[in-house]
Amino acid sequence: MKLLAIDTAGVDCSAAAFDASTNLVLAHVTERIGKGHAERLMAMIEEVLTSAGLALTDLDRVAVTIGPGSFTGIRVGVAAARGLALALKIPSVGVSTLEVMAAAFLRDHPGQTVIAAMDAKRDEIYAQVFAPDGTALTAPSIVSLEDLQRLAATHAAEVTGTAAALLPGGASTGEPDRFDIETVARIGAKANPDRSRPKPLYLRDPDAKPQDGFALARA
Repeated sequence: MKLLAIDTAGVDCSAAAFDASTNLVLAHVTERIGKGHAERLMAMIEEVLTSAGLALTDLDRVAVTIGPGSFTGIRVGVAAARGLALALKIPSVGVSTLEVMAAAFLRDHPGQTVIAAMDAKRDEIYAQVFAPDGTALTAPSIVSLEDLQRLAATHAAEVTGTAAALLPGGASTGEPDRFDIETVARIGAKANPDRSRPKPLYLRDPDAKPQDGFALARA
C-alpha cells in the first residue's frame, strides 16, 4: 500500500509518501511556515510524489492530521485529503495530533505511560493519556493544569508536549508542538479505513466568530 501523509495542523506544512509493504518512508518534506498552508501544500505534495517516483494514481490511501491544533491549518489539510481521496477513489483517514505526539515519545521511551499535552493558552490544555503500547486510555479533552497534574499522578505518566513546561519544575524550550510526518504516515497506514472520513478534531470553539451585527437579512 502506498500512502500520502499530510500535516497542516501546526506551524509545519508537511507531506510524506509511505510504502506500507516495506514500512519505508519513500520521501518527505517539512517546512516550518506558521501560516499559509493552503498556498504551499499542493506544491509540497507534488514535490514529495516526484521524489518518491509516484503518481497520484499510485496512491492507495491518504492520511491527514485532524487536530487538535490550528483551526485554519486543520481545515486546509482535511479538505485536501478528502478532495484527493474523492478524486482518486481511495480511502482517507484522520490521525490525531495527540496520538502522533505520544507515538513519537514512546519511540524513545518504551514501556512508559504518557500524556500528550498541548498548551492551548487561556489556562487550557489539550490532553490525552496513552498506554505504553500506544493505546488511548482517555479521550482527547480540554483540562486545567491541576487536572493534568492529577492525570499524571493517577496514571504514573510522563507528560510530553508544550504543556509539560507548565508543570512545577518544567522548563520551556520555546518550541511549539510539532507533529512528525513520518509518524503520521505510520499511524495512518494502520488506521481503519472503514471509519468515517476524516473531520477536524476541535476541542473548543474558534476564536474568530461571525459579527451578528453585520449579518444581512435574508430576502
